[in-house]
Amino acid sequence: MHSNPLSVVVVDDHPLFRRGVVELLNDSDEMRVVAEYDNAFALLDNLEDVYPDILLLDLQMPEKSGLELLKQIRECDDQLKIIIITACTDQDKLLEALRFGANGYLQKDTPPDDILDHLLAVAEGKVALNVDAITSLATHIRENHTQQASHHHAALDDMTERERETLSLIARGLNNKLIARELGISDGTVKVYVKNLLRKLNMHSRLELAAWAHKNLSEELLS
Repeated sequence: MHSNPLSVVVVDDHPLFRRGVVELLNDSDEMRVVAEYDNAFALLDNLEDVYPDILLLDLQMPEKSGLELLKQIRECDDQLKIIIITACTDQDKLLEALRFGANGYLQKDTPPDDILDHLLAVAEGKVALNVDAITSLATHIRENHTQQASHHHAALDDMTERERETLSLIARGLNNKLIARELGISDGTVKVYVKNLLRKLNMHSRLELAAWAHKNLSEELLS
């Protein structure tokens, strides 16, 4: 259990679901909801004041969708931990959310205890995906593997030793701060390595990097 409860902001335009999630989180020892909103604009107006450990964000909302909000936040903030929660089963939405930098993507029918576990995992720098999302992502990677294989092989040859070490630590679920500590370098240098890896592999998210690393790096590098 965390010494201080994690602060969470919930944004969802469905009042019954939002109320249920807020009660679930507040009933736990590990989390407290510090604000809740029913639309993206209300969040944007108040985000600086209520800045949470985790933002739990509905995908489908009127006027500005969760994806649009995610993209807008990521343009100026790559540190806030954001989890999409949705009833949508569209694989393209999942992939888009991950490319925009979501730290997790959960279905609304995820069991309550699993939601809590996923939020705690994200707080520790991991990615939250339930089984259906993992299956969809694996299918997408498999379908695109042949097309991208030659490019990725060349990219692996083009990586520096430090970039390969960074990639292996991303695959182990470490965030930038932990990677910096492990390699004895600054957070800023890690960010540069991550950007280089995304560019060289033509990817958009840490999750894609991690999945690729597990498939292509040797056991020695991943251990």
